[in-house]
This record gives sequence, C-alpha cells and structure tokens, in this order.
Amino acid sequence: MSDIRVTVWGEFRHEKNASHEASRVYPDGMHTVIAKALNEQPGIVARTATLDEPEHGLTDQVLAETDVMTWWGHTAHGEVDDAIVEKVVRRVWEGMGFIALHSAHFSKPFKRLMGTSCDLKWREADEKARMWVVEPGHPIANGLDHYFELEREEMYGERFDIPAPDELVFITWFEGGEVFRSGCCWTRQKGRIFYFQPGHETYPTYYDKTIMKVITNAVRWAAPQEGAKQVYGHFPALEEIKPK
Repeated sequence: MSDIRVTVWGEFRHEKNASHEASRVYPDGMHTVIAKALNEQPGIVARTATLDEPEHGLTDQVLAETDVMTWWGHTAHGEVDDAIVEKVVRRVWEGMGFIALHSAHFSKPFKRLMGTSCDLKWREADEKARMWVVEPGHPIANGLDHYFELEREEMYGERFDIPAPDELVFITWFEGGEVFRSGCCWTRQKGRIFYFQPGHETYPTYYDKTIMKVITNAVRWAAPQEGAKQVYGHFPALEEIKPK
C-alpha cells in the first residue's frame, strides 16, 4: 500500500508576529508541529504549505500529489485566493480528504464545502475542555479512551451553523458550561471531510499526543477510498427503448 501523502496547510501569521503568544508556543509554526508528528507515523508522508508562499503553496502539482489536506487559518481567511479555493474544493470532490482544524471553520474551502455560514459562539478564558467520544466504533476514535481533556482551550459553543454531520465522533464540554459538536464528518462527492475543534494558537494543543492521535486517525480515514466509477452528464441507454 502506498503512503498517504498529506499537505499540512497553515496560515502562519500569528507565529511570525514576535509580540504574539503564538510565536512562543509555535516558533516555527503550527503547521511544522503537525507535519512532524504525522511524519513519525508509519505510512504517512507530510509536507507543509503556507499562505504567503506563491499560490499559497498549493500549486497544481502539490494538489495533484495530495491525498489528504489539513487546514488551519484564522486572521487572514479573506486573503486566500478564490481560484485556489476552487482548486482545493475540486480536489475534494475528486477524492482528496480535507481536515479543517479549529478556526478553519471560517476558512473559504470549508465554508464552500459546507454551504453555510459555519458561525458559532466563542470565548477565550483558559477553560478546561472535555471531549467525549460519542461514536466509539468510528475509525477516528480508534485507540482513544471514552473521553479526553485539555486543561486550556478556546471555547466554541453551539449553535454551530453547519449541515448536520454524516457522523458525529466527538462532543466537547467546556468549563463555562457550553457544549460543542467538536468532531464532525461529511462526504462531498468522493471526498471525506473532518472538522476538529481544538487548536487555539496560544495553547500547546498540537503537542498533545491524544490530539495528534485523532488527527492521525482522521488522515487515515479521510484518505482516498477505492470505489465504483462515478459517471455524470448525458448517458446513453443500456437497453433498447421501444417507441411509445
């Protein structure tokens, strides 16, 4: 079996701002931490791409060589070129997996794939987050306990304006009382999509082994699947149609 080729896309703006806490938590960028952890897993080969690279690092060749893409963005969603967004969406339709992380709920590709505002409630208050596994048999939950916790995470709360997930893997409870659908799966044409809530830029979330286990599981789940050929458009009759 071939390796799963992952492109870890990161906005990489907060981490380059020396006055921002993210520059101390992720001095080389969140994308490098995620890619490093994925590259330590058998059968996965990860590369990175960032907003300020030519074509946002997502050339036609890179997209063609990507089986699964992870996406983290926050402060510069509007700077992502619409033409690149359309290329990403088309690749998902063709079978590329797409994993939207944390504030990527507002990213152009995710909103385009969902067709909704993807809005939600939020609060930064250093809250404990307890993630409950509500679909224990799902491949993304493989090897997890029935819940796991982060001592500090940004609160995201309902209502999360998304289409009803095809599968809901995690629900998170926050110390302030809110709950949130924090691990959601969809299929769009041939592509699998996973949204995973944790990952605020000022917290060391992506150094957490359980968080990276979830992302690793999601990469394996979202990788292109073998399946029947899909045919669209005008199609000739297989049998003779007798005149009426």
